[in-house]
Amino acid sequence: MLAPPEQPTNSEAPLQLLLFVDKRPISWQHIRQIRTYLQQVKTQYPFDLQVIDVGEQPYLAEHFKLIATPSLIKIHPEPKQTLAGSNIIAQLENCWSRWQRSAEEYLAQQHPPTEALQLDDLRDMGAGSISCSAEMMRLSDEIFRLKQENEELSAQLHFKDRLIAMLAHDLRNPLTAVSIAIETLETHYKPHEPQRFNLPPALTTQLLKHARTQTRTIERMIGDLLEADRGATACFSSVPQRLDLIALCLDVIQQFKNRLNAKSQTLKTDLPSDLPLVYADPERIHQVMMNLLDNANKYTPEGGTIQVSALHRTTQRVQVTICDTGKGIPEESQKQIFEDRFRLQRDTTEEGYGIGLSLCQRIIRAHHGQIWVDSSPSSGSCFHFTLPVYQR
Repeated sequence: MLAPPEQPTNSEAPLQLLLFVDKRPISWQHIRQIRTYLQQVKTQYPFDLQVIDVGEQPYLAEHFKLIATPSLIKIHPEPKQTLAGSNIIAQLENCWSRWQRSAEEYLAQQHPPTEALQLDDLRDMGAGSISCSAEMMRLSDEIFRLKQENEELSAQLHFKDRLIAMLAHDLRNPLTAVSIAIETLETHYKPHEPQRFNLPPALTTQLLKHARTQTRTIERMIGDLLEADRGATACFSSVPQRLDLIALCLDVIQQFKNRLNAKSQTLKTDLPSDLPLVYADPERIHQVMMNLLDNANKYTPEGGTIQVSALHRTTQRVQVTICDTGKGIPEESQKQIFEDRFRLQRDTTEEGYGIGLSLCQRIIRAHHGQIWVDSSPSSGSCFHFTLPVYQR
């Protein structure tokens, strides 16, 4: 626990600093840069630097009225001074000499001229303090890094445990459907008497198509999980080519018909026949469409409406939009939903992994497009994404 902020900390150093950071990975870089600067700068008077996580001690952030992190505050000697933003080092270079003078003035007040320490004594004090604090800084830096790594590993383990449970549940339905289709075909097929295969051709075609569709569903689920496991910084492969986007949309819609019928949902389309071809990876865009339609189907209530539309937005871009009449997304969460593993609080009990939209964003960005959402609780959500027009 820190001593009251208005007073010097428990350190005897005449110059005392507080560095406020948050849990973002870049915070560790800020800490290292500032500590490196303080260790290398010409210092006549000892200083003490304490690192504070605003998430763990928010009352201190509130006390100092911080509006951004990182923030470096000189709390002693008075008056306090705050440096904030990504260019703290540049600000520190401008004010460090003043801070050293304030330390000198503070020591002069503590030791009257007749008892003043010699400059050599002060330098010896400073050298000893800096030598000691350098090791303390290094250890503190390492503790901060290990703590951050531990939190990240704990979150990953929790995520993987949740994935295993969900995957076991979600794979059961498509696997059961494939199994039923195969068993039905096997029941009516006699290898030694092929002429006695008595299933109507239309039903045989339907069973095979259903099995193929469910197999693709399983493949997509596994693909999503593998992409998520690789992480957002991994190399993302795509093979763009000349693509008929309308044909792809119609194919995806056809695969969703049974799920839409199961919830009595109405599907509306606005897919102009003169839409230009796009330059995109068919499998990747198919993945985006499946994820977005899956969400629309999941969050649209029974009897609701889903709409798929496309338009030639500019000479260089085509836009696809998928709208639903579901619960909508709170405005404050509309950017976060594209973050890896982010889920709305209300959806923590729903099926899903919290990775679908982040994968969609990675795919669309790999195509140099954009993806965003417009939503309100009263009218549902509309997800939009853009793709480049194929240039002949």
